[in-house]
Amino acid sequence: MKHLFFSLIVTAALAAGAVFPAAAEKADRDKPMNAEADALRYDDLKQTSVFTGNVVITKGTTIVRGARVDVSQDPEGYQLAIAIAEPGKLAYYRKKRDGVDEYIEGEGERIEYDSRADLVKFIKRAVVRRYNGATLVDETTGGLIVYDNNTDVFTVDGGAQNRTAANPSGRIRAMLSPRAAASAPGTPPAAPATGPLPSLRSSTTLGNEKK
Repeated sequence: MKHLFFSLIVTAALAAGAVFPAAAEKADRDKPMNAEADALRYDDLKQTSVFTGNVVITKGTTIVRGARVDVSQDPEGYQLAIAIAEPGKLAYYRKKRDGVDEYIEGEGERIEYDSRADLVKFIKRAVVRRYNGATLVDETTGGLIVYDNNTDVFTVDGGAQNRTAANPSGRIRAMLSPRAAASAPGTPPAAPATGPLPSLRSSTTLGNEKK
């Protein structure tokens, strides 16, 4: 069972590496973090901020939303943001990918965004989607999804924390579109080849092969 579980994680990571070759928007790291919320508690000595009530955090193309978002900043100016959803709802994350009209969007009961490592964790009822423009091309669900913006590789963890009435086994689920088809939605199909069609030779064994 452990071996199967590990294989699911590795397979998802390898698939993501093949599907997500472009890097995430690197300029976001150097952008200021802006926030909107109903209330704020700021500790200047500890460099921590606690935003509550319909919180929206933006940092360049990065958007984080939740009922509560805790932000801490290290001496070098990097931030760690932890978004927590209201009971029964999901926190939200979205970021543009560098050089392409693609976006990574994710949800979870808890989202942790580390700007230093450029790493995002979607925790419990997690889902990550990739959009080409407004077209959904990939979607993955699990109990824990860790997405690396530097390499565009993610790992998906299933198990007990991913069990629901609709998914009692807790197994991960993924829909990954072929890269060529996903990169150019609406592209007309290639024209059929011209010239004579090859002739077909009748088979004397079709349907009667030895097993």
